[in-house]
Amino acid sequence: MNTRNHLLSTGHACLEAWPSKRRLLNSRNRKGACTGILMCILTLAACLLTGCGRAPSFDVLGSFFPAWLLCLTLGVALAAASVWLLSRLHIAIALPVLTYPSLAALFTFALWLELFR
Repeated sequence: MNTRNHLLSTGHACLEAWPSKRRLLNSRNRKGACTGILMCILTLAACLLTGCGRAPSFDVLGSFFPAWLLCLTLGVALAAASVWLLSRLHIAIALPVLTYPSLAALFTFALWLELFR
């Protein structure tokens, strides 16, 4: 029995064809591979350089104060006020562990969008 028939009969035909496929892939369109790598590098650079803009901050007594901290503080305060309001109206919250941080995040992001964007 010759080698080719033996490989085909044992189900290892892919092992026989593997070197020729590898040579085909290596010789085919290296420009496309370089273009893909270049696109990955440019995408990574664009993602990393997006934070290079001026940070939104405002002057408080001569010191620059980050705007996100103000939004976070006001968001937590508004969430606490909404908790107080819900308790005064006798509205029961099913999952307070998820509801109150979600309210704080909602108020924080809404304030950020309204005041600084």
